[in-house]
Amino acid sequence: MSWLDAIQLRDLDADARLELTCRTCGKVRFLTPAQLLALGDFGHLWLSEVQARARCKQRGCKGAMRLALPHRGETKGFVGGIA
Repeated sequence: MSWLDAIQLRDLDADARLELTCRTCGKVRFLTPAQLLALGDFGHLWLSEVQARARCKQRGCKGAMRLALPHRGETKGFVGGIA
């Protein structure tokens, strides 16, 4: 069981971004949960099911997609050390 099995599509904020990367050709797409919910009644789906159904739209590819939730905000460097 991964984090994809713990979150349903309707649990995400409407403005959250989902990153879909093709495992075959590497094409990256960004979608929002609102866009997926507008396509049909997908609110009950777990994110693992969304990932399993997603296919690449690149011409001639139709490969499986990997789903990720990109981190919002700035990335901060390590500021620790030995005291």
